[in-house]
Amino acid sequence: MASKTDNGLAATMAAFDRAQKAPREAVMPALLRSGEELAGAQKALAERSRDTGALIESIEVTPPGHPTPPYSQPGSAQVAGETEVLVTAGNSDVRYPHLVEYGTANTEAQPFFWPALRLLRPRIQNRINRATKQAIKRAWNNHD
Repeated sequence: MASKTDNGLAATMAAFDRAQKAPREAVMPALLRSGEELAGAQKALAERSRDTGALIESIEVTPPGHPTPPYSQPGSAQVAGETEVLVTAGNSDVRYPHLVEYGTANTEAQPFFWPALRLLRPRIQNRINRATKQAIKRAWNNHD
């Protein structure tokens, strides 16, 4: 029970602290699920460019705190942030995803990476927003 002098301020500030920290842990399953869904869609779209299957196998989901494969696209090797899941194509053996995506002077473009993202972006954003809102609501109400 709040004392007469703080008018519930301590409880309110504690709820703010819980609500601020809650989304980081709660959103992680939604991020990983979204990354896997995006990678699956990209692999499906890359099927039409299948030659050896190496490009499809190089599409990878990088969880938070882990490095992406060297030479992966977009962005080459980088480390995913604490609330970031990265989906990349390519590695040290497969250095041509951008050539498939955009084409060359001699080959037609066979986009797979960005069309999948454009297709799934609203669904992924809604999933992350929903997980965040639920986490904040539960934390505010002091539910675990």
